[in-house]
Amino acid sequence: MPKNKTHSGSKKRFKITGSGKVLRERAGKRHLLEHKSSRLTRRLTGNAEMAPGDAAKIKKLLGK
Repeated sequence: MPKNKTHSGSKKRFKITGSGKVLRERAGKRHLLEHKSSRLTRRLTGNAEMAPGDAAKIKKLLGK
């Protein structure tokens, strides 16, 4: 039987922690930052944990 391939787009966007949680970057901090407030851009900094329902789907794409 052939092996399952990891979803290439997902492996670039998500990280699985040692305890099995799925981390993601927050949306909205890539471009057009000049008109966004500093308060907003600071809030968008850092990683966020995926919701449990979405995390299960991501783990399947990553083959975990």
